Amino acid sequence: MTHAIEAEDLRRAYSGGFEAVRGLTFTVPRGEIFALLGTNGAGKTSTVELLEGLAAPSAGTARVLGHDPYRERAAVRPRIGVMLQEGGFPSDLTVAETVRMWAGCTSGARPTGEALEAVGLGTHHRLRIKQLSGGERRRLDLALALLGRPEVLFLDEPTTGLDAEGRRDTWELVRALRDEGTTVVLTTHYLEEAETLADRLAIMHQGRIVLSGTPAQVTAARPARIRFVLPSGVPAARLPLHLRAAEDGGRVEIRTASLQDDLAALLGWARENDVRLEGLDARAASLEEAFLYIAGRGAGETRGAGETEEEAEAGTWSDALGAGGVR
Repeated sequence: MTHAIEAEDLRRAYSGGFEAVRGLTFTVPRGEIFALLGTNGAGKTSTVELLEGLAAPSAGTARVLGHDPYRERAAVRPRIGVMLQEGGFPSDLTVAETVRMWAGCTSGARPTGEALEAVGLGTHHRLRIKQLSGGERRRLDLALALLGRPEVLFLDEPTTGLDAEGRRDTWELVRALRDEGTTVVLTTHYLEEAETLADRLAIMHQGRIVLSGTPAQVTAARPARIRFVLPSGVPAARLPLHLRAAEDGGRVEIRTASLQDDLAALLGWARENDVRLEGLDARAASLEEAFLYIAGRGAGETRGAGETEEEAEAGTWSDALGAGGVR
């Protein structure tokens, strides 16, 4: 089985006719970290719940490890791990008691100590749940999701409430799980987390996947930028014609798809004309810029990474992402 997850025209509608998931088709290969991003209300949680088997799709199909996760839940549930946004733990139980209770409902559960050590709670086993911080509770959530050594692991905002060290430790654990063959589906509002961890990602907006691919492909879909301040008396109109620029009170910004070539041309022009470029800053596009662009423009079309708006409007789909990509 090449793909751990397959979805075809997946849809989910709620009472009143609101369609939260509007025809998603994608695959996630085995042993991949796949991040699903989106604005609030984009349909991420609704999509993940369909894949987890917590709800039936209104239309379309979902397959996890070759099975329908809702109708064949008994075949899927023992092979997946789920970390929800919030866990509901009895506050008077200790950490170890909570893990043992959960292990009693889990096939092939890890030993309690091993599960707690994996998430950095090895010394907390005697603490009661009500004594844990918010970040420590998230670590416990993760420990329970890992108890059954899942083949597919769903992580919904796994590092919310963690400090910087805890977040980095969780990233290392997720990478190690991926390297051991676990497929990880991640939703997060931390774009750095997605950019750092994900082999592939998709950005949702209004129930559709608007842009997808590797983090590099997604960021490459937005132009790089060069910013600087020209000396007084040197207008942006004096720049070479191909360096189209916007000027705001002397500060100039150039958007470009050819950062290296245009930066070299700019520096050559400045040298030849004895112009000093104050505050020169050149950088490639970030995932944050791609995300904010999508959030701001709406979802009038669904596009693959690197596809032009003209192609999208014509209904052309980019095949550049390969069979393992998301569309």
